This record gives sequence, structure tokens and C-alpha cells, in this order.
Amino acid sequence: MGTQCPSPPEDYAHNSNNAAAAAEKSIDDWLPITSSRNAKWWYSAFHNVTAMVGADPFFLSRGPGIAVLVLSWVITLYTLWQMVEMHEMVPGKRFDRYHELGQHAFGEKLGLWIVVPQQLVVEVGVNIVYMVTGGKSLKKFHDSVCPDCKSIKTTYFIMIFASVHFVLSQLPNLNSISGVSLAAAVMSLSYSTIAWGAAVDRGRKEGVEYGYKAKSTAGTVFGFFSALGDVAFAYAGHNVVLEIQATIPSTPEKPSKKPMWKGVVVAYIVVAVCYFPVALVGYWAFGNSVDDNILITLSKPRWLIAAANMMVVIHVIGSYQIYAMPVFDMMETVLVKKLRFRPGLPLRLIARSIYVAFTMFVAITFPFFGGLLGFFGGFAFAPTTYFLPCIMWLAIYKPKRFSLSWIANWICIILGVLLMILSPIGGLRQIIIQAKTYQFYS
Repeated sequence: MGTQCPSPPEDYAHNSNNAAAAAEKSIDDWLPITSSRNAKWWYSAFHNVTAMVGADPFFLSRGPGIAVLVLSWVITLYTLWQMVEMHEMVPGKRFDRYHELGQHAFGEKLGLWIVVPQQLVVEVGVNIVYMVTGGKSLKKFHDSVCPDCKSIKTTYFIMIFASVHFVLSQLPNLNSISGVSLAAAVMSLSYSTIAWGAAVDRGRKEGVEYGYKAKSTAGTVFGFFSALGDVAFAYAGHNVVLEIQATIPSTPEKPSKKPMWKGVVVAYIVVAVCYFPVALVGYWAFGNSVDDNILITLSKPRWLIAAANMMVVIHVIGSYQIYAMPVFDMMETVLVKKLRFRPGLPLRLIARSIYVAFTMFVAITFPFFGGLLGFFGGFAFAPTTYFLPCIMWLAIYKPKRFSLSWIANWICIILGVLLMILSPIGGLRQIIIQAKTYQFYS
């Protein structure tokens, strides 16, 4: 009876590599960004609308803000196209996350350090702002429906809003929140239409002034700088666009960039319909006296304003989830791949609940967080949206110097850097001016 020869070392290595690849695939099939790839082009459309249309597109109802809003619409559509194109620039590989594209452009470690901190500032910051916005809109709805009722602190409405997210945050991936995202996109279009429609119905305010609100040159300049930060916030969807594209199926014959771009174009048309009429009509009706949120400036008809505020609540519920999902993906990747936790429902339940509780706590503690975000967010919103995609494009594709592509990218980079520098200056001044009225746990 003969003896069996031992397997050669290559077989052990091969089996080991197969096992590691299988384990890696099982984790990827569990993580929220890569677990489902059956999205349609219209998923891209309403996910992008939900991500881009902020709850307050009304702060731009001021002269220079409108011009900057239109220019930003053009620039960010171009940089978003670049990201869609770069998603599958390497044959057979998909850059499913923003930081993976950064690592390809700048190197494994440097790309991670360039992208992840900025992306987290944007996504966590937006989630905290939406916690505050959701709570305030719920309070506005309550006060509109029942003006004679006892006043309730905003804190309690933020807690009510957060309770929804303790449940929704357990949905496994981006495709599973598509229904929530669709409702949010419809609501954003609806309340924007109500806002400018009610302003038209009300007509021009008597004695309306179209000049600058500030009486001094310094005040005007710093006010404009602050508005730049608001504009950067208005187009923050780039931080989740690769993650959205990762949910669309792709083959060499039918790459994901085609349906993704179709959805992006539809989304940008909807964004224009949401932003531009509100900005123009709001400025026409109220001039420089318009509030940051035109729904606050408007008070009648009461039932319509109440309905619009509830639409804002539904919209920011969807927006919160869109921005939270990449954060959940980062958290779960670290917990499972680095810290070796077992993937499963208990891990997801605990990790995501802690994140929702954290954003709720910060929102309750700092209900004026929107003002702070204008300062801190300028450092992250402008790079990830306006010029980081251009730098990646130049680094990877290396277009010929002084070609149209090279010039367009450098124009975007220069404008984006100016936005990154100037908007925090305006945001800092706003914080100093409003510091006297800031109230913790209000």
C-alpha cells in the first residue's frame, strides 16, 4: 500500500488565499455599501436629490447668493460627473467608497488621511444639523397646529425625531432605505414649491429693501463669506455619490456610470427646481429681511406652513439616513476587519444606536450647531465637493497642460480653495455675533 505524497506548499498558499478571499467577500456582502448591487437609475436620482437638497435652501434668497448658487450648481455638476467617471476607471475594480478613490489617487495611507477625516466631518456634521432641523421643524409644526398649547422645549422634539432613527438605522443598506429616500425627495420638491408659492401669493413685503442687510462694508463682506459656507453646505452630495453608485449593478457591456449619470442629471434638474425659484422669489418678496428659512418668515396660511414643516421633517429623516449609511459602513468595517468583531445583528444594533445617540446628544447640547458648521464645515465641504475630485482627476488622468480639461479643473480648484478659506472666516464672525443668544440645552 503506497503512501500519499504531501501537498506542495503552493497548494497550502492557494487554499489559504481562497479562504481569505472568501472571508473578505462574506464581509463585503454584509457591509451596508457593498451588500446590495441591484439599484436602478432612478434610485440614483432620488438618493442624490435627498442628499443634496438641504432643509434650508432658503438662506440663498439674497442677491450675491443667487449668483453663487448658480455658479456652484455648474461647478458641482462637473465635479460630480468626474466622480461618476472615476468609479470604474480601473478595469475589473470598483471604487465603492470615496476614500478608496482617494487611496488610488494619493496612495494607500495618504489617501485615507486626506479623505476620511473630511468626509466624516461632512457626514457627521450634516447628521447633527439634521437632528436640530428635524426637531425645530417638529416644534414649528406643533406650534402652527396648536398655537394656544403649552410651549415645549426644542430638546424634546429632537428626542422625538431621533427615536425614528433608532429604528430606521437598523435597515441594512442603501437600497433598503430607497423608499424613505424617495419620500424625502418628493417632500423636498413639495415644501420648496410651497415656500415660493406662498411667497408669491403673499406678494412683495411693503417697504422691501434689496440692498445688503449689513450697514457697514465689513459686515457686508463677512456676511457674503458666511453665505459661501451655506452654499458649500447646499451641495454636499459628493460625499455619498460613490457609495450610491456602488449599489448599481455593473458589467463591461453596461457599466454603472451610465445609469448613475442619468440619475444625477435628473437629480440636478430637481435640485435646480427646488433651489432657484425659492431663492429668486424669496428675494423678490422679502428682500434682505428674509430669514434663513423662508418658512419661518411665512406664517399664513397656517395649515399650509404646518404641512410644509412636516414635509421638512420627512425630508431630513431620509437625508439623515443617506449620510449616516457611509458612516455605518466605516464603523462596521473597522469593527469587523480591524477589531475582529463578529458581523451580525447585535453588532449592528449596538454600533448604530450609539451613533444615533451621539448625534442626538450633540444636537440637544448645541441647538445652534448650524452656525458652528458654517465655520468648521467650510474646511471639509468645499474640498470634498469643489476641488478634491479635480485634484484626483489631474493626478490620475494627467490631462495635457493648458488643455480644456486642465484649465477647467484648475479653475474649480482655485474657486474651491477660496471657498474653503473665506467661508470659515464668515462663519467665525457669525458665531461671535450670535454668541450672546446661544443657549445650551434650549
